[in-house]
Amino acid sequence: MKPLLSGLALLAAALLLVVPPAAAQIDTAAREAYLVDATTGTVLLDKDGDRPMPPASMSKIMTAYAVFDRLSQGRLALDDRLPVSERAWRMGGSKMFVEVGNEIRVEDLLRGVIVQSGNDACIVLAEALSGSEAAFADELTRLGREIGLRESSFRNATGWPAEGHLMSARDLAHLAYRLIDDFPEYYHYYAETEFTWHEIRQSNRNPLLYRNIGADGLKTGHTEEAGYGLTASAVQGDRRLILVVTGLQSQRQRAEEAERLMLWGFREFGNFKLFEAGTVIEEAEVWLGSNASVPLVAAEEVLVTLRHAARDDITATVVYEGPLPAPIEAGQRVATLRIQAPGISVHEVPLVAGRSVAAAGPLGRIYQTARHLIFERD
Repeated sequence: MKPLLSGLALLAAALLLVVPPAAAQIDTAAREAYLVDATTGTVLLDKDGDRPMPPASMSKIMTAYAVFDRLSQGRLALDDRLPVSERAWRMGGSKMFVEVGNEIRVEDLLRGVIVQSGNDACIVLAEALSGSEAAFADELTRLGREIGLRESSFRNATGWPAEGHLMSARDLAHLAYRLIDDFPEYYHYYAETEFTWHEIRQSNRNPLLYRNIGADGLKTGHTEEAGYGLTASAVQGDRRLILVVTGLQSQRQRAEEAERLMLWGFREFGNFKLFEAGTVIEEAEVWLGSNASVPLVAAEEVLVTLRHAARDDITATVVYEGPLPAPIEAGQRVATLRIQAPGISVHEVPLVAGRSVAAAGPLGRIYQTARHLIFERD
């Protein structure tokens, strides 16, 4: 085990770190809250983030994800026109105000779902894509499992209260990340502040879009049981944060609490590059090899999220059982970079061999063995 770094003066970049939540967390009035740095995957705040709860209209993010998935596969086009059933037309709650018998472009329906939170638009999409809303809900549950939603099950396309229609705050944050990362060509709809259909102009309910903090999505939700919730994302500089809050008491509290938590995440934390991809971190001794040592290399960029106050206290240590026995293949994992700092748990990053090292020939093996025995005796 060999100490390598201490303080930012020696830092210069390597592998993406996903670290546990910061030790000190901020209090929040939200029933559940989850804040994550999307660049590194570092969780900044986790208040009951794994508890399944009714997501209300925030589950419409999953509906949009499924539509984007069809679009990306070429199984659907933005200009395709979908028929409005009487069931969709009669649907209550927030509405796009579709009319029975009309055929509406997929792009307009998406904007009706995303900007206007239209329950009717969700049902039009669900019935057209899967034959029925129930079948579409089953598809959402299956697709959610495929992309890593662990606590989510869907009973409808809208988030309308239904037994068993549940998501966790962590799942909502993960879904938001996947939507942004998987479908960047469609994500821009979430930043639209208004959409007009049938001469009815409606504003986006996401309060952070109007607060000049870099917000560009995603979705509000509200029912009596769920309270006021928001899944939001914002970008400042080269950092994107994703926030989920639920169970708040009013629209005003939702707006103020979401803004406060988002700004806290940007203000108190930063992303610090430790090593560039390909950086030689250390040389490791090789046993019975054609070379006496092999460079230990970071295979990818290493980036860590931590509190600004802790950045001068970061340390990194190379750990391996040496000498490393030959032969060694280039790219083979042979060591670990152990990173520690206040506010994060110890995190281990794999290091790989920077070049191949063949086994030594007979004479080389005899020489190295004899040399080892001599120095071992001393």
